Amino acid sequence: MNEFDEIRPYEEGEMKQAFEELINDRQFSKILQGFVPWLPKTIRNGLLRLAFTGIKTPLDFQLRFMKPIVNYIIRKHSDGLTFNDSALCQQPEQRFTFVSNHRDIVLDSAFLDVLLNRHGYPTTVEIGIGDNLLIYPWIRRLVRMNKAFTVRRGLTAHEMMRSSQLMSRYIHYAVTQKKENIWIAQREGRAKDSDDRTQDSVLKMLAMGGEGSFTDQLRDLNIVPLTISYEYDPCDYLKAQEFQQKRDNPSFKKSKQDDLDNMKTGIFGYKGRVHYHCGTPINEWMDELKDFPKNDFFKTVAQRMDMEIHRHYHLYPCNYIALDLLENSGSTKDTSSSENYTPADVTRFEEYLSAQLAKINIPNKDEAFLRERMLTMYANPLRNYLAAR
Repeated sequence: MNEFDEIRPYEEGEMKQAFEELINDRQFSKILQGFVPWLPKTIRNGLLRLAFTGIKTPLDFQLRFMKPIVNYIIRKHSDGLTFNDSALCQQPEQRFTFVSNHRDIVLDSAFLDVLLNRHGYPTTVEIGIGDNLLIYPWIRRLVRMNKAFTVRRGLTAHEMMRSSQLMSRYIHYAVTQKKENIWIAQREGRAKDSDDRTQDSVLKMLAMGGEGSFTDQLRDLNIVPLTISYEYDPCDYLKAQEFQQKRDNPSFKKSKQDDLDNMKTGIFGYKGRVHYHCGTPINEWMDELKDFPKNDFFKTVAQRMDMEIHRHYHLYPCNYIALDLLENSGSTKDTSSSENYTPADVTRFEEYLSAQLAKINIPNKDEAFLRERMLTMYANPLRNYLAAR
């Protein structure tokens, strides 16, 4: 385990000290105070210590603390969370590496944890999270208590190779020896326009920690393409805003505060209906590609995974409306897909778009460009679904 100390989650035996360091962190204490300002710090910390009694592992921590919080978010900020795992075969020792499209910085894996627990899986997922988001010590501690391992960002080519090899070895160790599930995004960062594509570099990274042929290297991880479908993306206006900022200033980069704003908006914003769908594990068809040259092998696996992800999108009226508005000169009349929504759906979506666009406050705000960007975010899942079908 010492090999992975710089990136791994906390282990049993480390949780109590990590918890004490967390509740004694000044910034974290201020955040807690904001939730319960009427409680003195000593009483607040005493109640937390009492609630922490009996917690020995990160899974214990998730079930005691994080599960109720995530269920509250589902009730308060969505219209329900559903799951289709019919492609998976549950066995006591079976573990999976879920590779999914990326919709929300925090909730993609948190929702999956709740769904796996609801459906009787023996454990949740360990997750890869970029160190660019771990901007305060309390965030780093909290995510390590919550089964997160660190993905290093902004490295030189040599550092990136070393980091990727270490992370891959850890993922193989977690799945095959610790018997943990893994969640990892199909690409670095979210697809701002919802055109979800698996980077073959992610698959090459996953293979680094294995042995044997390309198929052998990936087989131990039991990779499952996972589709995440949001009816409404609460960060859509922030993504559209970033599109204009980069258009107007190609060197624009988000600040740490921008990342925090995205995390907060994603958690507490309205999502509508949310659906998770597990595709066919790649072990069931990967042997067909065993004689492919290396680059062709990984490229083809990525394309097959994309097809699995795209054909399992759960589509909503807003997806059809957005595509019709883009391809029918801004109108939803006399379109081939109009049977998938009602006039009330159109009114609701238009009102939603207007409200989201009104939240954008930047110099030289380009309403037409921003609207087109947001419509594209909702149209692209349908475009990819139709192509995959």
